[in-house]
Amino acid sequence: MAEPDWTHYRAFLAVLREGSLSGAARALGLAQPTLGRQIVELERALGVALFIRSSRGLLPTDAARDIAPHAEAMAAAAGAIMRAASGGASDATGVVRITASEIVGAEVLPPLLAEFRRANPGVKVELALSNRVEDLLRGEADIAVRMVRPSQEALVARRIGSVSLGLYAHRRYLASAPPLTTVASLIRDHALIGFDRETPFLREFIARLPVQRDRFALRSDSDLAQLAATRAGFGVGFIQHGIGRRDPDLVPIFPAEIALSLEMWLALHEDLRASRRLRLMMDHLATGLADYVAQSQP
Repeated sequence: MAEPDWTHYRAFLAVLREGSLSGAARALGLAQPTLGRQIVELERALGVALFIRSSRGLLPTDAARDIAPHAEAMAAAAGAIMRAASGGASDATGVVRITASEIVGAEVLPPLLAEFRRANPGVKVELALSNRVEDLLRGEADIAVRMVRPSQEALVARRIGSVSLGLYAHRRYLASAPPLTTVASLIRDHALIGFDRETPFLREFIARLPVQRDRFALRSDSDLAQLAATRAGFGVGFIQHGIGRRDPDLVPIFPAEIALSLEMWLALHEDLRASRRLRLMMDHLATGLADYVAQSQP
């Protein structure tokens, strides 16, 4: 079997993500016939069909689903190689790829990254927002900001501290909602914002605020969607104190009775410690996130 070109796997991943040749071609900046030929050549080299045409677009076959994780690993490794080659070990230049949760990546990191950029204009930043734990060992990112303790031994991890969360509601919601007199009245009479699928955080939420999933007036697994709904006056939702306190129209609800906390960690693959730009970014984030954690205390 001839070894397929990496570009063929890149085309395969693009079709898998976009669901069509046209969408994949746009994503990669290629002509559709060129991308189509790459898929055909990959199928010929592997000896299997990868996609089936349907009214919903191109559907992956079982073979496509089987090779997808390996192609993703190749893509992560290729990205890591490009980032490693983008700057020397002693240079504050090149690319740093950071992964963080939606909330931290959208609400906490941007001002820290802007400050870093002003001091280190030769460093480009890739920011991957996901609540999935990115695999640093496979090169999916250089630095991770995680809300759980990293468990992989080959990582250099720093504990930043404990981020506290509480219930908040917008003044606009409270102006028309029933009176909030007790926690029982909150559960009984108010629009609660929560998660769709069960998560460890949801289990802790339920332990602190005994409600079932169907009691949530809005359910979303997106932390940003929950935050936006609370800011819009939809109802009562959990927000990190460091974020909630920025908006004077967000009112804490029963802060003494209902509180949660999450640990914040910074992680870096131990083999990347020699990179000056990564050391600078790690130190900068550690300082900035420690300040944020201090602002997030009850």
